[in-house]
Amino acid sequence: MLTGRRLRIRFSGGGFYNGAVLERLARRNYFRDEGQIDHMRVSKSVIGELEQEAVRQVLERGFLGTGTETQAFERELAAYIGGEVQVVCTNTGTAALQLALQACDIGAGDEVLTPSLTFVATFQAISATGATPVACEVQESTGLLDLEDAQRRITARTKAIMPVHYASAMGDLDAVYDFGETHALRVVEDAAHAFGCTYKERRIGSFSEVSCFSFDGIKNITSGEGGAIVSHNPEIIRRIQDARLLGVEKDTEKRYQRQRSWDFDVIEQGWRYHMSDIMAAIGRVQLRRFEPEFRPRRVALARAYRESLSSLPDVRFFEAEIGAVVPHIQPVRILEGKRDRVRQALLDDGIETGIHYKPNHLLSKYGGGKVSLPVTERLYSEILTLPLHPDLSGEDVETVVDVVKRAL
Repeated sequence: MLTGRRLRIRFSGGGFYNGAVLERLARRNYFRDEGQIDHMRVSKSVIGELEQEAVRQVLERGFLGTGTETQAFERELAAYIGGEVQVVCTNTGTAALQLALQACDIGAGDEVLTPSLTFVATFQAISATGATPVACEVQESTGLLDLEDAQRRITARTKAIMPVHYASAMGDLDAVYDFGETHALRVVEDAAHAFGCTYKERRIGSFSEVSCFSFDGIKNITSGEGGAIVSHNPEIIRRIQDARLLGVEKDTEKRYQRQRSWDFDVIEQGWRYHMSDIMAAIGRVQLRRFEPEFRPRRVALARAYRESLSSLPDVRFFEAEIGAVVPHIQPVRILEGKRDRVRQALLDDGIETGIHYKPNHLLSKYGGGKVSLPVTERLYSEILTLPLHPDLSGEDVETVVDVVKRAL
């Protein structure tokens, strides 16, 4: 028993634990080795022996680049998403967004409307094409793109709109597509958070022209790193297949046969953005685990948070249909200037949190705050991301809730 010891240990995330906290952590098995503490993570990879075995088999075969494993992953993703789509896998979700925009002829001199409340990857993917990301407001109730604000920012150079499925929610996607049609804009969905989610009983990606997913280590499924572009449009798929392999025409077909192109042509800028078979092997196992394991666990945890915290006057949740929405992260709004107090209380109890995200219009590269987005900026001061991943237990959620309530 650790109770009564005048013991304080610093952990890697900062802060100290006293004896009572150490005892509580010990009961929750948060010790790794003597003197070390594995604090409650806000997000984490959930990888096991099946993924390790899949990687081992790829290593034994000796072909590590884009090959038969990547091809199989793409086909399985397309079958899961449905809607007769095709899928191209990439090395990151950011690369997927950039390639999708390029395949939609977005480039230098163009502007792309997108919400400021998103990870910088969204803006970097746009600016990597030579286009300019135009930061837009979000709706206070959802954290999603405010189309009224977006409309005010349309210019003669606006060529596309990139909605971001923040915290895995989609909002009114029909309105986004109507907006795109009305203003003759390409719609490229940043669905990095939304793998496995549904909109009107259809899986995200199954009905859109272009949707992009991320499979990095903490997403709904992971391939270690990785991403994917989903489209009905065969010309978009063809262009992306070439562009991810340095623009070499039809090189994807060769790679799937574990061959190389030696006599080839290149007609547009390409990138080294392909997915490796090692990554695809992890992703294939994760895809099989998603429906029976990951989806129900994430949904149950999100519902538990809402049931326990929604009644608190200083806590707000973004509107989302949990179940159709399979949350990648669990942001809440802490009102009345109390966010940092709650964050510190959680840290003191060994619980990691996040702030998703610093608005991009405040970053030096994208304006440094020259544009005012009051709703986005207020949300940034309130948002706190609570732990959510399939390795969390119901008791863990109760612990987080207890600390939040005590701090408030």
